[in-house]
Amino acid sequence: MRRTSARLKLGGAVAVVTAAATVGGLTAWSGNAAEAEPQTLAVGSPEGYGAGTTGGAGGDVVQVSSEDALVSALETDGPLQIEVTGTIALSDAVDVTSDKTLIGSGTSGVISGATLNVSEADNVIIQNLTFRDSDDDGINVEYSTNVWIDHNDVTGASDGGIDIKRASDNITVSWNHMYDQDKNMLLGHDDDNGSEDSGRLHVSYHHNWFDGTNQRNPRVRFGNPVHVYNNYYDSVGSYGVASTQEAGVLVEGNFFENTEDPFHLGEGDSPGGSLVARDNEFSNSGEGEQGGSVSNPSYGYDLDPASEIPGIVTAGAGVGTI
Repeated sequence: MRRTSARLKLGGAVAVVTAAATVGGLTAWSGNAAEAEPQTLAVGSPEGYGAGTTGGAGGDVVQVSSEDALVSALETDGPLQIEVTGTIALSDAVDVTSDKTLIGSGTSGVISGATLNVSEADNVIIQNLTFRDSDDDGINVEYSTNVWIDHNDVTGASDGGIDIKRASDNITVSWNHMYDQDKNMLLGHDDDNGSEDSGRLHVSYHHNWFDGTNQRNPRVRFGNPVHVYNNYYDSVGSYGVASTQEAGVLVEGNFFENTEDPFHLGEGDSPGGSLVARDNEFSNSGEGEQGGSVSNPSYGYDLDPASEIPGIVTAGAGVGTI
């Protein structure tokens, strides 16, 4: 019901606005504030460590369909809501500044070719977009706080699908469909970066569909606690979750199917962190490795029964399901 209600709110917000001007490929919209209230393109609201992220809510709404228009919008000072229509092929990485909502229109919004880089930013929402065939990461988050990455499709990045690192904090990664991806989600880029990362890298990963992704779902350094809950691991290749280098990961209420190594301690040259697993379901999968202690998350949340996760997540994750 929450997702249905949110979808209607998005449709209403778009319906009441009226085009004001088109400059440089950027279409700005305005409308009756009373009719459009609440003025937000984002659907729903984040739970977990990214709760409270509002993105560009209250700012102008613009539509973009070209690289130049997207860059111009993302570099704008102050809150802005940016709706992507069609496929935008990037020639280079594009930076996102603070107080931005970036959302795909229907199922048409696609960003390809290079990285969406959330760097030194606060309060960013990325929702309902397809990221494909990046020459590096699909989405990179560094030195940034209060970020919500939700209901996206991510595939074919040459490096990480969604990587989070370098002192970033208070982030939720939810309802994304990840597929045809090797190095999927890295949290913390280096064992020697404790001076920046210790006490930070608090991330909630929930209701994501790891669809044949090979590794790093996620691989975690330093973040403690990191909450990995109600995700669907579907035929994951090398491993699901790895807790390394002073990390503490709570793996809770997930469904692992055809996944030989659901979770373990240590990875490569990185020493093991702590990992606590509870209330997970396993189908044709290994039991995983856990050890140490992990604090409970500092927020309230509703946990879906793990047995129901395959149906819930495949019906609700990715582009076009909000």
